[in-house]
Amino acid sequence: MRNISLLLIGLFLVCASGKAQKYFTKTGTLSFEASVEAFEPVKAKHESTTAVLDVSTGKIAVLALVKGFRFKNALMEEHFNENYMESDQFPKTKFEGEIIDFSLDKIQQETTFTIEGELTVHGKTESITTTGTLLKQGETILLATNFSVLPSTYNIKIPNLVKDKIAGKINIKANFNLIER
Repeated sequence: MRNISLLLIGLFLVCASGKAQKYFTKTGTLSFEASVEAFEPVKAKHESTTAVLDVSTGKIAVLALVKGFRFKNALMEEHFNENYMESDQFPKTKFEGEIIDFSLDKIQQETTFTIEGELTVHGKTESITTTGTLLKQGETILLATNFSVLPSTYNIKIPNLVKDKIAGKINIKANFNLIER
């Protein structure tokens, strides 16, 4: 009986150590700004973004529903969803990629990493490379990044009537408090 118990404990330890460690959030924050000086600010925030980080590989995936972005101006939010992002037709934006040379041991203090992957916006997928900072605090990994994209890269059409009121480059910020699951 003792040998069977030891065998089961050993088997459990082997299986547990082989399991991929994933950190997860459903409350990540994505924000963007495309403001032009002297005009009404064009910015929005999304506070229910899902992100998963596999710390055994450094692979990361992020998913946000486009209709989750909130603006101060309801009419601007409506135009964003109906005219620019066509969120009924393209309801999600996602990123799938990898944190280069990621190691859980390296993030005991805030560390900057390169992040590479595929960003899908408005139904179009493009490769992007950016940097991000990571820090492990207890059972949480804090991940922050910011980068810019061009609306034209993702086939987002800005009408001539408002072209001067929206920046040509969209600045995106992401913050995730990822918890081990």
